[in-house]
Amino acid sequence: MNALSRLIGMLRSPRVTLADGIARPQPLGVAVLILTISAGCSVAFLMTRVGRLAAMDQQVRQLESVGTVVTPQLYARLKSWERYRPLMSAGFVMAGWPLMWAAGAGVIVAGGRRTAEAVTFVQAFTVLVYASSVFAVRSVVALPINYVRESLGGATSIGGVVPGLGDGTFAARLFGAIDMFALWWVALAAVGVGMLYRMRAVSIARWLLGAYATGAAALALTQALRGGA
Repeated sequence: MNALSRLIGMLRSPRVTLADGIARPQPLGVAVLILTISAGCSVAFLMTRVGRLAAMDQQVRQLESVGTVVTPQLYARLKSWERYRPLMSAGFVMAGWPLMWAAGAGVIVAGGRRTAEAVTFVQAFTVLVYASSVFAVRSVVALPINYVRESLGGATSIGGVVPGLGDGTFAARLFGAIDMFALWWVALAAVGVGMLYRMRAVSIARWLLGAYATGAAALALTQALRGGA
């Protein structure tokens, strides 16, 4: 299978695709495809007028949420970096994601040393890369939504589809911090790790979901205490 077939396979038949990837780990092609799609969508949005304004608004709100007063001088300084944001965003995706995959693969291999299964770093890396196929899909889905909303981020959060949460409430912040595609990734990663170590995916998913939920709750609580948007 080529990279595109594997990416589509993760959406249609993840177990079959993961089994093939574990047996013949070749993550490079899929990784490059995922990174290209994700970085391309991000750059495309940030190069539009809507994207530039959305990015600036998000940065201002983030600074204000931690108590920083955005003076005209600071705003002008942020504005001067506007032309570099597409490049910085692409750089984060192209360099940051592989580093996170590698770190995650290292944790998976280290955590399974006490088991009888001989799992290689490349196999663990392949599982995480293949599971990240959903993030390429998220980038494609979020691009038009962000453009219409004139906003950056939150396009695929649970908070965007759950009505009646109110603005600025803890519930709104909590559900806003939980991304539907991230939950999908957790499920796929749990299936993949379970296949590596011949364990139940449900058990692994509990740990991953617990860690993700804890992070989301901590972020929401921090924003609530600081009065951030």
